[in-house]
Amino acid sequence: MRSAVQIAVVAALLGTAVLSSSGTAQAANEVAAEAQAQALQTWHEKIKQMGPPTEGCFHASYPSVIWEKVACGPRPTYRSAHITRPVLSSANAESANGGLSAAASKGGTAGAQTVGNGTDYAAQASGTIKSATGSFPTVTGVTSEKGVNVPFGTGTSDGTVGSNQYTLQLNTDINSSSTACAKLGYSACQVWQQFLYSTDAYTDGTHPMTWIQSWVFPSSKDYKAHGCPTSSGWDDATDSSGPACVYNSNGTSVSKLTISKLATLKLSGSATSSGNDVVTLTVGTDAYADKAADSTVYAALWWKQAEFNIVGNGGGSQASFNKGSSVKVNLAVNDGGTTAPKCLGPSGVGSTGETNNLTLGKCTATGGSSPAISFTESN
Repeated sequence: MRSAVQIAVVAALLGTAVLSSSGTAQAANEVAAEAQAQALQTWHEKIKQMGPPTEGCFHASYPSVIWEKVACGPRPTYRSAHITRPVLSSANAESANGGLSAAASKGGTAGAQTVGNGTDYAAQASGTIKSATGSFPTVTGVTSEKGVNVPFGTGTSDGTVGSNQYTLQLNTDINSSSTACAKLGYSACQVWQQFLYSTDAYTDGTHPMTWIQSWVFPSSKDYKAHGCPTSSGWDDATDSSGPACVYNSNGTSVSKLTISKLATLKLSGSATSSGNDVVTLTVGTDAYADKAADSTVYAALWWKQAEFNIVGNGGGSQASFNKGSSVKVNLAVNDGGTTAPKCLGPSGVGSTGETNNLTLGKCTATGGSSPAISFTESN
């Protein structure tokens, strides 16, 4: 009997030791994982702040903070839809900064609960925005996403459709910039800039890219007299909503990222006066960037609002998520200060015409070292 008791005691002690060892190992693994996550976050911020050394396309891999120049992909043919703005004359150009048309303020043809096409949140900074970063810190219930065409304007959208077809868009406000207008040869116009990642930027299924898309909307009088800018890269995008011209920077090729990667994606845009604008996409241990001249539309002089979301892949299309999806959106803006930005919206706010099928929750704003707005969207 005594021997049996001794054996039982020894076994119990050994079991406790094994459990203790297992618990210690698990705790150590959790600490290591947290340290790795923090190190990766620090790397993301550092590589973004450093930026590529010259214009062109770049890639970096953790833990290196050296941007390696890579061959640019073909210039994207992707084209976003935009919210219609009023036609400007030189007399009202400066007073119309950021003004929405009546159609836009009603959210276009999109339903009141549909994100995009005039229904979204935007961050209004206290000063001129130097950079902004959009991310999805919490993603739950998302198992699938499909790009679909939906009613848009007086017809139907014409985006790229199918499974895992979407765009990440970080958009400026649409602004009447006398500097940009004069440089582009117009007496009155509006300009807009987008920092983009598309799962198919060349509409052939094989070119996921990140790049910068710039727009100018001339007055009808100027457009009739001068057309679109004649410098290389500008294309005529005029449609029933009025004169429009679009410029795509060279695209940096990226792996096609399925919707399962959403929580790991961060898209940043920066604008530097008399310098360059940069789009940076980080995903896990990889970073991709494209750098182009700020003088394309002079965003560094007038960028006051930022909009960020995941929407359809161009042409006014929709990113359709499975039922039960919930996504938290965080948009940090850097204007050099610590004041919290204002949450604008959701009605009549935002500049993109693309949408998703999620419903917006409440928007909150925070200040401090990283001023930001955040909100949840779900279905």
